[in-house]
Amino acid sequence: MMMGLEEGTVLSNGVHIPWIGLDSCSINNPETVERGVLAAIKAGYRAIDTAASYQNERGIGNALSLSGMDRKQLFITAKLNSISHGYNNTLAAFNESRKKLGVDYIDLYLIQWPVRGELEETWRALEILYNRGDVRAIGVCNFEENDLKLIMRRSQIKPHVNQIEYHPLKSQKQLIHFCKQNQIQVQARNPYSREELFQQKVLLDIAVKHEKTAAQIAMKWALQNGIPVVPAFSSINEVQENIQMMSFTLPIEDMVTLHFLNNSRMTGPNTGQYFCE
Repeated sequence: MMMGLEEGTVLSNGVHIPWIGLDSCSINNPETVERGVLAAIKAGYRAIDTAASYQNERGIGNALSLSGMDRKQLFITAKLNSISHGYNNTLAAFNESRKKLGVDYIDLYLIQWPVRGELEETWRALEILYNRGDVRAIGVCNFEENDLKLIMRRSQIKPHVNQIEYHPLKSQKQLIHFCKQNQIQVQARNPYSREELFQQKVLLDIAVKHEKTAAQIAMKWALQNGIPVVPAFSSINEVQENIQMMSFTLPIEDMVTLHFLNNSRMTGPNTGQYFCE
């Protein structure tokens, strides 16, 4: 499965989303995030993922401006903070994120966590943003099947994306099946960032065989399963690693071996906690 950073898949509403994005959750220093995102764009990245809770939107906005890239060539994802739920709060939070990012519109706006109580009103605000053209697609993060059903029971628009933890230790078959049935594109958030995953001998052996890192193997596994990924980065070296990962394909026997690693355990925090704190 060979692919370029500009290639991707198509959401249920016809919007193109790149296979590989860059999650900025591990960097909030303005200068560091600005340099990192600029380097990523120059290296070929077109999808940048941020959130109000990451506290780096302004730095990313500076990088977008300095890059000189045509806005239409970039895919910007932003996320609603859990403390900003509710109809009016959501609209205000979106406008604040858009202002900090320095863009006229956001490509994908996500509810970061399924905070109960005001979820339906929060989703109604996202539908308004979508219908106004302020966002090109709307979705959620870390939602289980019941969370999705809760907002879908009265919604006019189904989520276009559910960004979840997805890697060989947690393949989430039932949730992914539900999302496919409802034309919700699953996207893998940081699928290889936890030490527990790196300690798997099977994964490490496959990485050695292909002369790749365990991170590259885990991400390639997700991509070959048709799941776009947004790996986090903390250095320019990691940006380059992701690019090098695209030059090989995992054979079917390795895909099957990794598939049987699944134990349905999360290596990140449980629903209701921030993934990047």
